[in-house]
Formats: sequence, structure tokens, C-alpha cells
Amino acid sequence: MVAGRSARTGTDRHFACTACGQCCFGWLPLTLEDAFANAGRFPLAMVWTPVPEQTRSFELTAQLGTVTRLPNRKRLALSVVPTVYIPRAFPCPALSPENLCRIQATKPSRCRAMPFYPYRREDDQLDLLRPRKGWACDVSAAAPLVYRNSKIQDRTDFDRERDALLAQAPELRAYADQMLKHYPALVGRLQSAAQRPTASPVIVGFHSFLRHHRHCDPIAFAREQHPLLSDFAARTADAPTLAEYHGFYRDSAAELAWLAQQA
Repeated sequence: MVAGRSARTGTDRHFACTACGQCCFGWLPLTLEDAFANAGRFPLAMVWTPVPEQTRSFELTAQLGTVTRLPNRKRLALSVVPTVYIPRAFPCPALSPENLCRIQATKPSRCRAMPFYPYRREDDQLDLLRPRKGWACDVSAAAPLVYRNSKIQDRTDFDRERDALLAQAPELRAYADQMLKHYPALVGRLQSAAQRPTASPVIVGFHSFLRHHRHCDPIAFAREQHPLLSDFAARTADAPTLAEYHGFYRDSAAELAWLAQQA
């Protein structure tokens, strides 16, 4: 680990991926384009995360998502993110037994932009450059310089992902606003989540988005996604600690079953 002062005082940070595969477990946020391109590979969900107005990420979340008002008239920004929805102990379906990516040439933009995260402000990325326990990221001085004075040095992948999120924001915002209008239970769940010390996400089936996407073929999507959801429902059926995941897979598969059988 590189020692030194905080990014505010101009500390350089170095980082290089060593392909250890340890970050390729659990949830993976996607752009809409990546979600539809991988409908036959990843079980998908829409992850809604409430962000209170007083937090530093409120404005960016509002820009990429939407904003609603609570009964007390306070505003709440909502991040609405297509996500590979798998338990945190499960490897990415594209990860080989040797912990290597099997779709390196076509991997999602989220994987390419790591360790930086476009849902955060650029000056709020420093902690992402500290590998978690068990990760083998190279943060030595021999690794490339990636962060200086709170600025990302090679912005190509970060900007590409951020630009994709900005481009899709109007479509996701229209979807979110319609969901909030017609599903009061969702509003209640989000308000409850926002009141917790650490706001927790609310998981919604990806199928709820299909009719809002301009270029979606829902039957083709269902035929790709349904077998995956059924498979993950079977894999989690006998694990009490994964009951929430199992219920999501089972219910989402049931929602898509009719579409998947259409001629």
C-alpha cells in the first residue's frame, strides 16, 4: 500500500490490475447497452439506491438518476442502475476457473474503468485505490500513476462510462418517474431505505424496464434472460442465507416465462 498524505494535499496514487479476479464477485453495475448485450450471460436487476440531499453525491446522483420528494418535503436523489445481481460470494459468470475473464475483448465498461467509479465525483475516488483484503492489485510506485491532485490521469475508460451514463439518463429517468407514479409500495420502500443510517438499495426486476426501452425486443430478451434466472433460482434454492436472491430469481423468471415461450 502506498503511504502518504491524502489526495487533498497532492499525493500521487499508483495502481495496476494483476488479473487476480478477486473483484469479479457479486454485483456489477452496468450501462443499459452492456446490460442488453449480456442478457444471455448475466442475471439482471434494477438497483435503486436513495441518496439524501445532504450527501456529497446528491447532485451527481440526481444528474444520472432522478429526484423525488419525501412527505417532509425533503428531496431524495435516486440512483437507478442496471446490475448483474448475484450473491457476493458468487463469481462473475464470465470468470474462468482460473479466475481469468473469458470476455476480455468485450467486457462491460464498468470492468474497464475499474478501480474508478463514475457514480462518484472525480475528487471522491481516493479510497477506491486501496485494495480490499485478499485483492492483489499493484499499488506500488512501479505501477502506473493513475490519480494526482484528485484528478484521474488516464480518463479514457472513465469518461466513456460516464458519457454512457449521461446519455442513458433521460430514458432511465422517465422509467423511474413512471414507476414512482404508479407503484406507491416502491416509494415506501425507498423512503424506508433512506431513513436507515446507511441507505440500502431496493432491488426491482429488470423486466419492469422492458417496455420503457426504445429498442428492446422483449421476446428476445426474455429468451436470453429466463434460463439464467431459472438456473440461479435452482442454485440458491437450498441456501437459507440466499433466500432473498432465490425469491428474486424465481419471481423474475416467472414474470418472463410467458414472453420467453412466444413464437
